Amino acid sequence: MRDKKFRKNVIWFWVIISLPAVLLLTLFILISANRLGPIPSFEELENPASNLAAEVYSEDNVLLGKFYIQNRTWTEYENISPYVIDALIATEDIRFYRHAGIDFRGLARVLVKTILLGQNTGGGSTITQQLAKNLFLPRDLSNDPAIVRTSKLTVAKFKEWQTAVKLERSYTKEEIITMYLNVFDFIYNAVGINSAARIYFNTTPDSLNIEQSAMLVGMLKNSVAYNPLRNEEGAIKRRNVVISQMERYGYISRTVADSVSQLPLGLDLREDSHNTGLATYFREYIRSTMNSREPQRDWFYSDDAYNDALWRWQNDPLYGWCYKNTKPDGTPYNLYRDGLRIYTTLNSKMQTYAEEALAEHLSKNLQPVFDKRARNNRNPPYSNDLTTAQVNQIMARSVRQSDRYQNMRRAGIPEDSITLAFNTPVPMKLFSWKGERDTVITPLDSIRYYKFFVRSSFMAMDPHTGYVKAYIGGPDFRYFKYDAVTQQKKQVGSTIKPFLYTLAMQDGYSPCFEVENIERSFEVNDTIWRPRSSGPEEYHGKMVTLKWGLAQSENYISAWLMKQFSPQAVVDIMHRMGIRSYIDPVVSIFLGTSDISLEEMVGSYGTFVNKGVYTRPLYVTRIEDRNGNVLSSFTPFIDEVISEDDAYLMTSLLQGVVSSGTGVRLRLTYKLTNEMGGKTGTTQNHSNGWFMGVMPDLVAGVWTGWEDQAIHFEDLSMGQGANMALPVFGIFMQKLLADKDFSVIADSKFEAPPGFNVDLDCDRVNREKQGNPYRQREY
Repeated sequence: MRDKKFRKNVIWFWVIISLPAVLLLTLFILISANRLGPIPSFEELENPASNLAAEVYSEDNVLLGKFYIQNRTWTEYENISPYVIDALIATEDIRFYRHAGIDFRGLARVLVKTILLGQNTGGGSTITQQLAKNLFLPRDLSNDPAIVRTSKLTVAKFKEWQTAVKLERSYTKEEIITMYLNVFDFIYNAVGINSAARIYFNTTPDSLNIEQSAMLVGMLKNSVAYNPLRNEEGAIKRRNVVISQMERYGYISRTVADSVSQLPLGLDLREDSHNTGLATYFREYIRSTMNSREPQRDWFYSDDAYNDALWRWQNDPLYGWCYKNTKPDGTPYNLYRDGLRIYTTLNSKMQTYAEEALAEHLSKNLQPVFDKRARNNRNPPYSNDLTTAQVNQIMARSVRQSDRYQNMRRAGIPEDSITLAFNTPVPMKLFSWKGERDTVITPLDSIRYYKFFVRSSFMAMDPHTGYVKAYIGGPDFRYFKYDAVTQQKKQVGSTIKPFLYTLAMQDGYSPCFEVENIERSFEVNDTIWRPRSSGPEEYHGKMVTLKWGLAQSENYISAWLMKQFSPQAVVDIMHRMGIRSYIDPVVSIFLGTSDISLEEMVGSYGTFVNKGVYTRPLYVTRIEDRNGNVLSSFTPFIDEVISEDDAYLMTSLLQGVVSSGTGVRLRLTYKLTNEMGGKTGTTQNHSNGWFMGVMPDLVAGVWTGWEDQAIHFEDLSMGQGANMALPVFGIFMQKLLADKDFSVIADSKFEAPPGFNVDLDCDRVNREKQGNPYRQREY
């Protein structure tokens, strides 16, 4: 009886002893057979799914920004600071090079000290296990009941072990470290060591020093708990733990450890967002252009918008690039996942100067004056030309066009509830030139608040290559998303007049040709139309040159030219010079009432400088894949539009605008001495101000105005292009020419074509003409 009981106890003993092993073996078999959920295959291990951000670079190799789901840029092992590697191994897995994915010695330590003795000695996970968890295993179990969560965590831990072993078989130790540091989320859109180095310290991964490396490695334990912005003290303590581990295992000396432990964190935070940083409007233009699909008519509100998109699809290789090009597997490129490198034409220093110039003029000059004047209006900021009913109608339309309204409509919220919501105060951040404002305001009042702000856009390009060097679509992309370079079309005012003068140069007129400066009349629809003078009154009735007429933007002279050429001829030359927008062929065309984009205007003005050759603006030079293989290269479209002689005559006319005409403040106020020409533009009711500037190697344009045409200055003194737009160009040029890197722009000259023999000294020409009355051609 006793033997039988003894045998029974022996059996139970071995059952109890072997049961964990049997359960463990069974668990591994079930996991391997995918009966407890899938584990990564060897193919998946060889090609772990990764969301690599597309990177956008300037021509001077500055990273402008990224497009991403995860802000991650792959960084190779050799491009990571050795201090990061040392800190990682010393802190997270000192036996990393001696185990095959699972550190059984570490597990035993956790079992004895943490579980049996109750001492918190940390986890036993190796770097490889942590990588497995980051790459392949689910994280969110928070909604499960406790017992389910415990069982899932147990299964997940065994999957983690098995995946870690597979990783060790598939990759070298260096590759495992590289993958781990490239996938960890350091918060603040810093996924991976590359983004973390740039966002926290404004440096590169290979340049991280000891204390920087220690702080980032310290965040690996818990990036939220050791957030250096919200828990500076905790982050320093954790960093110093890492430093002490580096000293303990001989990676640094005690003297060095003691020294760097006393240092502050030394953060140089550069939060990475699509809404912030340099060239935000430009980056959005690249993103939306590359992601555009082949246009369908029902996507667009008008035929013009559809035709423009269709033209771009057919003629611009960048437009819809992600869908026009496919990966080796036949699928389209994904701008947010495939790690593309986009090399643009933008110059980061020019862009910086342009952004500073625009902000300076709007914040210090225009906005304060407009605010002061608009407060006295009947319905500020709207002009007193409008009735209260008209203002209410405009505001109601703005409400319906707002994102808030559209989202509420899509959610099925009734109209009366939407109206109530728009009239209920809510906490809100508002833009101001002195920084963001935290306030409580109704959404309706916030719409009116933003109506006050003067908007402006800027674009500069190399006229010879078409390379766009600077691009600003508005005051601040965070609050003013609408791009006034390419999306917006506005009346261009007198900046249209050089196209009319181009016809005159082609027809044999010279800049020194004289015309009587008197009123002209046109018969339009059985009525007589007489354009008003826009030049100095003391010159009425006198003989003046065409050069003077353009310099002073005198409508009387433009009207005389319109009698020499048909409106259709003006439309045709504009279209040949790159203007795609519809231009109404009417005699009043020279007043610039047609709506044209800033991009079109800058491109067309480049024809004058580029010896009569139109060069379409170019934004991207090449696109590479994540491994540096060139996928596409881009070259500008060029077209010879006018002769070199006629182009040079036009540069002479445009120089007259700056030397003695409406653009003279570039010389007098901004003290610019380099060779340049330009043209100001002012539209009806002073709603839009323009300036186009040309130099031998650079063309730039500025538009300034408001969201609504019904908001404007009430008089010409403030509401003209010379005051609204020209100063942005002037400040930009001051900054540019003060930089020795751009000395070539300061020193470049307009070169006369070979054999050019037209005398452009109008004083001398007209003195000689007085002695020989037959020198002037009769028309």
